[in-house]
Amino acid sequence: MKILDWYILKRYLGTFFTMILLFIPIGIIVDLSEKIDNMLEHEAPLKAVLAYYLDFTVYFANLLFPLFVFLSVIWFTSKLANKTEIVAFLSSGVSYWRFLRPYMIGAIIICIGALAMGLFLAPKASEGFNDFKYTYLKKGRKIQDTRNVYRQLNDSIFLYASNFEPLKKSATNFTLEYFDGNRLDTKISARRIVFIEKDSIYEMRDFVKRKVLENGDIIEKARKKDTVLPFNIDEFTPVTYVAETLNYTELSDFIEKEKKRGSSDINRYMVVAYKRWSIPISAFILTVIGVAVSSVKRRGGMGINLAVGISLAFVFIFFDKVLGTMADQSDFPPIVAVWFPNVTFGILAIYLLYNAKR
Repeated sequence: MKILDWYILKRYLGTFFTMILLFIPIGIIVDLSEKIDNMLEHEAPLKAVLAYYLDFTVYFANLLFPLFVFLSVIWFTSKLANKTEIVAFLSSGVSYWRFLRPYMIGAIIICIGALAMGLFLAPKASEGFNDFKYTYLKKGRKIQDTRNVYRQLNDSIFLYASNFEPLKKSATNFTLEYFDGNRLDTKISARRIVFIEKDSIYEMRDFVKRKVLENGDIIEKARKKDTVLPFNIDEFTPVTYVAETLNYTELSDFIEKEKKRGSSDINRYMVVAYKRWSIPISAFILTVIGVAVSSVKRRGGMGINLAVGISLAFVFIFFDKVLGTMADQSDFPPIVAVWFPNVTFGILAIYLLYNAKR
């Protein structure tokens, strides 16, 4: 690498990490000011608070990573343009594509770091962040009642409940079906089922068991019956943030298992999985847009470049959040929801780069 490459690369990475070091403490202070009353009320220990804000740093650095990259590129590239350094580079015979090379190297370095963080570090931080939040800040609201739960436990066992209450470890209108190929072999139903944790058994009210035979059915009934069943009641429905706490391998296995179970939250899990890859890729796209927007010296100076850049950043975030919510709560394809902002802004990056080069 030549002097030009080192000069731009050091400015790129230096500005990026400086911006993180500036914004994360501000985020911690704002978060602490909002939540300190709840922490004191629920007597959160100092060690847990410190661990929470360490997880908070990783969690939000990963969440706001594209915005930090974008603003960093615009900030230091605008300073280069205002000092006419970019004009000097290009006037010395350096092509615009050659001028972009250190930016792309910087984007690769940040992309690899963001990929490692998103696949391995951020899930662990997310688990600690959410556990603290629901333990000391939102007691009793970690999981909510779920209606019309369907699960496929394996190739031959299916269960259904019209209402599942996680805190009480109970469900109503419960049905468990065993299949032999395509033929129903056994059906167990109960008006209400409660998991007795100390004995690891299920208490079933208005129990009915039907064994389907060729010459007639065998029916067993009981007002109350205690028995062992082939599932953990917590598997009825996982907490809403479970996908965020799994590394990529665990998340892939979890999604496959939830698909077989017929989970209604599968789109939410797919969005999380796709974002593990789409967020690092956005480093390249936003780097190119940042350079194209800010490499030209404007009459309004750095302020105009920052205004344009921040506007584009908020449009990107708007698309990302709105489409992600649509995928979570409807049949909108998760892969489209996650990759649409990158594809759209990728096209915009090519257009802006072409005009900036001219």
